[in-house]
Amino acid sequence: MRFFKSIRKKEGSAPEKRGAPFTGRLSVHPLFFLVGILSAFTGGLLDFVSACLAAIEHECAHAFAARRYGFRLDKIVLMPYGAVISGDVAGFTPREEFFVSVAGPLANLLTALGFTALWWFYPDTYPFTEAAANVSFSLFLVNLLPAYPLDGGRILGVALRPLFKNRTKFALKSLTLLISAGIFGYFVYSCFSVPNFSALIFSALLFAGAFGGGRYARLRFSHKKSFRRGLEEKRIAISSACAIKEGLRFLRDDRYIVFVLYDGEEFLGELSESEYLDALERCDYATPLGNCLTEFTKGG
Repeated sequence: MRFFKSIRKKEGSAPEKRGAPFTGRLSVHPLFFLVGILSAFTGGLLDFVSACLAAIEHECAHAFAARRYGFRLDKIVLMPYGAVISGDVAGFTPREEFFVSVAGPLANLLTALGFTALWWFYPDTYPFTEAAANVSFSLFLVNLLPAYPLDGGRILGVALRPLFKNRTKFALKSLTLLISAGIFGYFVYSCFSVPNFSALIFSALLFAGAFGGGRYARLRFSHKKSFRRGLEEKRIAISSACAIKEGLRFLRDDRYIVFVLYDGEEFLGELSESEYLDALERCDYATPLGNCLTEFTKGG
């Protein structure tokens, strides 16, 4: 099996809450069950289950890394070819995008190394964990290919952006198409002996990924229903120089935040959660929180 993921939320999707702790909402594509049944009848059920667990681990690593920077990736969908994850990452800096992208493959690599260490101390576990180790290591290698939308393509995009700027997308698309063509060529070659249909599917998915659409969208967060039950208010003391996106990590479903802004040790004012969310919709993610306070002061 081959795995792809998307850390983008396409325009037109239903609005979701932002900033709440990662809950890992999991859904399953109908064709996923078909692949599972076929695996059971062909003797590949253990590999299939191992691949599913490795894919979920991979996506959860992305989600936890994104949460570290105040963003939410929370919807995992098991697909016939692997897993995808979606959420709001509209304000990522290149550094943040790099660390979030590398988190998934790194989690799979550590898992594979963990199984290897286990074999060293407990050799009898090898027959039961070989499939899981192989899948984890394969997932690590595949996702480092410099093709979009794989993690390797995203990491390469971060590296190329300062050099090519507006031409980065074109460069990534060209490289992805080239890799897709190479894998398709391997499939054609395999047809002279035993056809490798996995290579064909992988090639097709990379080709589709090169032309992937959609754009980043900011998600919405609301306490409208929660106010009926009552909410705990929590006050957060924070520097006015912090970027507005830094406040995202404090938002929770079960509490209402008030940001108390300081310039050094000098108190500047307060920004309610409602005011903060309104500013978040209108301002760039890099805008200092102090600027948001100034806007509301002028408006009053």
